[in-house]
Amino acid sequence: MRWSGQELTAEAGDALPGLARLNNLVRSVRTPEFAGITFHEVVAKSALNRVPGPERWGWGWTINPYRGCSHACTYCFARPTHRYLDLDAGQDFDSEIIVKVNVAEVLRKELASPRWQGKPVALGTNTDPYQRAEGRYALMPDVLRALADSGTPISILTKGTLLRRDLDLLAELSERVPVDLGMSIAVFDDELQQSVEPGTPSTSARLATVAAARERGLRCSVFVMPVLPYLTDTSTHLDEAFARIRAADATSVLHSALYLKPGTKEWYLGWLDRTHPELSGRYRELYRRGAHAPEEYRAWLGARIAPLIRKHGLPAGRTDPATGAVASSAFGPAAAVAAPTLF
Repeated sequence: MRWSGQELTAEAGDALPGLARLNNLVRSVRTPEFAGITFHEVVAKSALNRVPGPERWGWGWTINPYRGCSHACTYCFARPTHRYLDLDAGQDFDSEIIVKVNVAEVLRKELASPRWQGKPVALGTNTDPYQRAEGRYALMPDVLRALADSGTPISILTKGTLLRRDLDLLAELSERVPVDLGMSIAVFDDELQQSVEPGTPSTSARLATVAAARERGLRCSVFVMPVLPYLTDTSTHLDEAFARIRAADATSVLHSALYLKPGTKEWYLGWLDRTHPELSGRYRELYRRGAHAPEEYRAWLGARIAPLIRKHGLPAGRTDPATGAVASSAFGPAAAVAAPTLF
């Protein structure tokens, strides 16, 4: 996520320490409808973010209307980004939400540049564009229209059922540009889901959103990411997951093991210590060498999942090699690679 335009220079005395130095902070807002959440409205200087990909594919492009995420997923890999504003990667990430109130206006200017080549743009690769804040600010419709008006293919990855609000618009835009959707559903046990990602819509609601997208003729893949070792990697859990994904008529399915980078790792392991202390030692051993689960575990997981995917007749999904989002259909299957193991 590119925030280089937000120089930490100007002081605003009544804001939080890091935010106080933003020279583009408009105001900070708290409302009863969003108890415990503060929205920090900023004037963005850029909307499009250039993301380096593998050498043969070059650059990808993303847009992030928000920073921080009230979905509060304990495993979210984007948590450390909040530290750039002197906010912590834990509770602050869940409750101090940065809102780029003028993102669509800035985007239109960038897309109008003769240098813009109309490459696919991904939304939701860092923080969720359909988190609760979108219900208040409604930034996405204008962003989507701006992309379509410029002939730019659209890719969206979300956990948010608020996506349903924009399905008719997306169906309309799909007649002009490729539109590819991804719904992230990591947990198919209601109690565990509400514990590990307490701000997210239910699994059933997300599957219903997938079905609603498909009914409108939109492509919608399901990201079973991350698979949580010893919690969601059982054959029973995965079999139920893929059966329900198939029933929702998802276009394809993607999966990968839990990725715990510094900043996220401490927050997730803290949750684990409180809720599943019997697994604390096993996790620390599994991730003692780094952020990725060991290659042996990932191979074991892949071998467990492969026959279940075949059993339920689910096509394997593909991701954009630069952004990690669902691959745009604009370039066909040759432009995609197998799902990464980052998330």
